[in-house]
Amino acid sequence: MYETSQTVQSGLNRMKKWLAQALVFYPKAVQTIREHLEGICNYFISHTTSGVMEGINNKVKLIMRQGYGFTDFENFRARLLASFSD
Repeated sequence: MYETSQTVQSGLNRMKKWLAQALVFYPKAVQTIREHLEGICNYFISHTTSGVMEGINNKVKLIMRQGYGFTDFENFRARLLASFSD
């Protein structure tokens, strides 16, 4: 549905159809998706997600946990720059 829907309305219609079928098997998940349906359907506008940013945030949080509190910001900054360099 994400690859073949070209407009927001066609994506929304296909999503609603799928949700109606999935309601029998996944009622809690369907309810959650319905609550966030507008945001989910925004994907059909630009076909982009926040996945890359979420990955960066998770990597930064991991470095912070591994550091158990850096002694200074420069040490933290150096670890971040090293982890994101190729």
